[in-house]
Amino acid sequence: MRAVILAGGEGTRLRPLTLTLPKPVVPVVDRPLLRHQLDMLSRVGVEEIVFSVAYRPEKVEALFGDGSRLGKRIHYAVEDTPLGTGGAVKNAEPLLDGTTIVLNGDVLSDVDLAAVVAGHRASHARATLVLAPVADPAAYGLVESDASGKVLRFVEKPDPSQITTDTINAGIYVLETETLKLMPPAVRYSIERGFFPELLARGALVRAHVHHGYWIDIGTPEKYLQVHRDILRGRFKVALDGRPEHGGWIHDSARVAAGARAEGPFYVGPACVVEDGAQIGPDAVLVSETRIGCGAVVRDSVLWSGCELAAGARAEGALLGRRVRLGGQAFAGPGCVLGEGSALSDFTRTA
Repeated sequence: MRAVILAGGEGTRLRPLTLTLPKPVVPVVDRPLLRHQLDMLSRVGVEEIVFSVAYRPEKVEALFGDGSRLGKRIHYAVEDTPLGTGGAVKNAEPLLDGTTIVLNGDVLSDVDLAAVVAGHRASHARATLVLAPVADPAAYGLVESDASGKVLRFVEKPDPSQITTDTINAGIYVLETETLKLMPPAVRYSIERGFFPELLARGALVRAHVHHGYWIDIGTPEKYLQVHRDILRGRFKVALDGRPEHGGWIHDSARVAAGARAEGPFYVGPACVVEDGAQIGPDAVLVSETRIGCGAVVRDSVLWSGCELAAGARAEGALLGRRVRLGGQAFAGPGCVLGEGSALSDFTRTA
């Protein structure tokens, strides 16, 4: 059994963070997003993975290489032109074996993947979709299934009269690889709107696994910030690389001055420095090599590597890309997203 991770999206909704870094490798607390997905695959013993990449593939490969450092074998299926979710899986077909797990590259979940695979095999399904219930089903394409778990139909962006379920496609699948022969090669094709409905039309068993636990698509700044809150507060379980301290986590190579104030939950990553009089937390993430100056404040924010907050600067509800600098008394407020190398001069306010 092998896996394909769909990691080719440009992450347009996360711009400017993704102008220089593809969404699948943006940091999520202490590791790139794709590492979280590799961790999930490890729990079902999958060691051979295909990254389907299109946007800035060299950035992905530079981080993961051939996977040997992580005990994996990683292959790359590069799209010369965007092929869609189905076309990307088809492009990876020569690298796959009998059963394939497919993960959307912007989804995090605590689904019991072993149970999904076991149910798929026991039912002899041709495909199994993980579904997630949502509060507002009208905003999504719905997947309707019966009490036995058999998928009955797909309803794209329903009007109120068509809503018969609250379950949506969660972007996690188990497929019998031979079914990929239904997909046309080398063209843009949707696994959701083309492949799965075609399987149903041919009478194949398409099975649903409804997951009632944690699930999030991190594709917007709001959701990206939310997943950090969820990890820090234990709603999505991650063993963070740091020691528990003051209600948060501090990496062994970080330095938090005795006169700094830390309010949990928070994460202070490798080689970060928090100076006397600074305040971090709650819900603050300093990814790595970030310096928080005297009197500076970081709350409900994510700061990527190399950021610097000068004395008295504040980041509250903000996302700061790599090497962003806030000058003295500058304020990056709720909803502020600053791309790599940006700077706010002294006393500048964004909200």
